[in-house]
Amino acid sequence: MTDQLWLNLGWVLAAGLLGFTTSAVFSGWLHFARRLFLLPYFVLTGAFLYGFCYWSQLNLISLLTQNWYWGLLGGTIVGVFLVRTVRSQAASARSTGMGLVFDTVWVGLGYGAVDALFLNVMPVVAVWNGFSAGGWTDAWPGKIAAGLFALLASLLVTLLYHLGYPEFRNRKVALVLLGNALITLAFLVSGNPLGALVSHVAMHVAAVFQGPETMIQLPPHYSTARVGLAESK
Repeated sequence: MTDQLWLNLGWVLAAGLLGFTTSAVFSGWLHFARRLFLLPYFVLTGAFLYGFCYWSQLNLISLLTQNWYWGLLGGTIVGVFLVRTVRSQAASARSTGMGLVFDTVWVGLGYGAVDALFLNVMPVVAVWNGFSAGGWTDAWPGKIAAGLFALLASLLVTLLYHLGYPEFRNRKVALVLLGNALITLAFLVSGNPLGALVSHVAMHVAAVFQGPETMIQLPPHYSTARVGLAESK
């Protein structure tokens, strides 16, 4: 295994630890309400993603434009399935008026996009870069192995991040892993991160309209009124 692969795997592990720490501190310990929780989540993961892109000298334009049509198609197909899954859950109260507009942008678009980049895109790019540095993705067997390893890396980051939430320290985390596996596969199969971005955002927006308080896709949730910021309607 090359040094570049080990370094990229180190970034994957760091992402998992950052995700766990963020959810454990701001949800498990401080009990921040969803809207407030997203502020440190966006800042910390955004800084981490920027650092990874800078370190890896990632060509974002090339990544987003190469096979973009397949990414859009894959994201749409997986997104439709995930939206149907959201719609099958029990509905709950949602914000109205400007509150709903804010939630759609902040919790739907923003939360969904950051989740996709942090949980589904970054681990895949890191693993793929590591395997490519060793020339292992030059042939199909190596590409398949790299893809499987990338999927496992994405699931590791997803697992650690969600275990930081007390509500996912049970069997529910298996459902989260299943959904995120599909989202990551949309990226891997299409070769474009739009596969993950479109499907993850669609799932979050659908969850906002279905009612955030009963949607497993929109943590954190609390059984008590102890929150850091009231969710205004």
